[in-house]
Amino acid sequence: MAEGRRTADVDVVGAGGTIDGVIALADPGLVGAIDVIAAAQIDLVIAGIGDHAVIAITRADQVVASIFVNRLQFGPREDFDKYPRTFENDCAQLTTAGVDHLFAPDEQEMYPTPQRYHVVPDPAHTDILEGAVRAGHFGGVATVVLKLFNIVQPQVALFGKKDYQQLMVLSNMVRELALPIQIVPGETIRAADGLALSSRNGYLSAAERAEAPRLNRQLVRIRERIQAGERDFLRLETEAMAELAAHGWLPDYVTVRRRSDLQPPAGDEALVVLAAARLGTTRLIDNLEI
Repeated sequence: MAEGRRTADVDVVGAGGTIDGVIALADPGLVGAIDVIAAAQIDLVIAGIGDHAVIAITRADQVVASIFVNRLQFGPREDFDKYPRTFENDCAQLTTAGVDHLFAPDEQEMYPTPQRYHVVPDPAHTDILEGAVRAGHFGGVATVVLKLFNIVQPQVALFGKKDYQQLMVLSNMVRELALPIQIVPGETIRAADGLALSSRNGYLSAAERAEAPRLNRQLVRIRERIQAGERDFLRLETEAMAELAAHGWLPDYVTVRRRSDLQPPAGDEALVVLAAARLGTTRLIDNLEI
């Protein structure tokens, strides 16, 4: 069994450790790149954009954070080896926020043998958008999250809306596997200029960082046009793709989808606009609910 240790006043445990009383788990996008796990005997309420760790602390008996770069969700030519790992800085942020525990297993603890059993989500949910360009990604995400759920035994789990498709996949997994866990979405945390916070923002040069908020501005423009009555979604998507390309981006998609299953809209439904584009060598994603 892994021994607990303390780093920057956060109690750190591995996969073999125990965290008495922890009953809720959360995910990337809530505090920068940090996964926030909130343990609560009461309903956990997320209100708007803000520091989700602090909100969790005010609503929970204990708060636990999880930091683990999961090999299963990276493709063979993706950035697993160079993905930003800022453990000490993350611990300092967690301490400042008042987090009680940090679940930080190493890879050998999470995968002591090759992972031969995997969660296979519905291809209708995973072979589109991010899944269309990152084959196997959501199977890797669902597998490691189910494993985390089994280890931590949460009752409430927070997942950031920045990874909107991931939130949908995991919400469906929890519901269809009858896991006794409540999934709570967390609003995307943004910089003052609108850029969604992400570990990969650290790859951006100074010039690219100045350009990066354009992605969010295009989503805001589409949302405003739709709220004003525009219904030619293809036109809005095409204009946004052209605007990004004209400023040096390589867009994968800008698309308006229904929130429930991320399929194309078919009527008067709640919508979300999603985008993914590469700026230099960095691939950024973002979305806005409409």
